[in-house]
Amino acid sequence: ALDATTPLLPQSKPRYLMGVGRPIDILEGIARGIDLFDCVMPTRNGRNAMAFTSRGPVRLRNLKHQRDPAPLDPKCDCPVCRQFSRAYLRHLFIAGEMLGPILVSLHNIAHYQALVRRLRRAIVEGRVSEFSRSAVSMPNS
Repeated sequence: ALDATTPLLPQSKPRYLMGVGRPIDILEGIARGIDLFDCVMPTRNGRNAMAFTSRGPVRLRNLKHQRDPAPLDPKCDCPVCRQFSRAYLRHLFIAGEMLGPILVSLHNIAHYQALVRRLRRAIVEGRVSEFSRSAVSMPNS
């Protein structure tokens, strides 16, 4: 739909796409000329114990994270990944502590910001095609 509709929008004004939230969809939208996005996915998924990571989605309620000392994403430098283990975050969800949804939502937003920051760098460096190819093969798309 973006291929057909984006060329009809004025280039001198911001182009807005509402409700599209998977990381790969945001990258595809930007590649087609979209400037602004609005989606609840990073925070809704965060509130429901699902984190976006460089290795794909992490579902923190899964038992395999019960004693996992690893950060949500070893490639992420957000405060959540620097300070809290998967085991602790899982514990927060199992215990019904509101801190769990808050922390995972913060991580998800940081993940999205880092993704778009890397795309912005690729645009400036003229590596958009290369970046897009690698991003399309990302497991969390």
